[in-house]
Amino acid sequence: MANFSFDIVSDYDKAEMNNIFDQALREIDSRYDFKGTPALLEWLNPDKTGIKVTGSGDWQIDAVLDIVRKKLAARNQSQKVLDTSKESVTTNLKTTQEVPFKKGLDQEKAKKITALIRDTYPKVKTQIQGDEVRVTSGSKDDLQAVMQLLRQQDFDFPLSFTNFR
Repeated sequence: MANFSFDIVSDYDKAEMNNIFDQALREIDSRYDFKGTPALLEWLNPDKTGIKVTGSGDWQIDAVLDIVRKKLAARNQSQKVLDTSKESVTTNLKTTQEVPFKKGLDQEKAKKITALIRDTYPKVKTQIQGDEVRVTSGSKDDLQAVMQLLRQQDFDFPLSFTNFR
């Protein structure tokens, strides 16, 4: 009997995030209501692990983040990748907010996922391996059912599936 497996990770596609950033920047440049305002979108650092949003107030920060969310949805990326928990900072009539991207599963999140899988599909084996969860079964159908179950859950972090074998 063959064993099939896949990994559950919390990650984002860097190339897609680059495209989303470029599209959002173009829309900000072309919007009439942003003309003459400090509305700007920048990378948080050279590694591109987040974005820095600048605006003339919280309302403009929200508007720019809304543009980014629309671009995420248009490119089939999870909006849960944006960590908007940091407070915005206002200085010199400008408001900035740093929005890092969520990445990696910590132990608590991994345990939550494995418990859910174990309760729903007792024949499927799960194993926490660092910041990912390996799911193994003798049946591909069981693995696809687990994927479907996880897609239906409303976690506060993005999930993706890799290494399907």
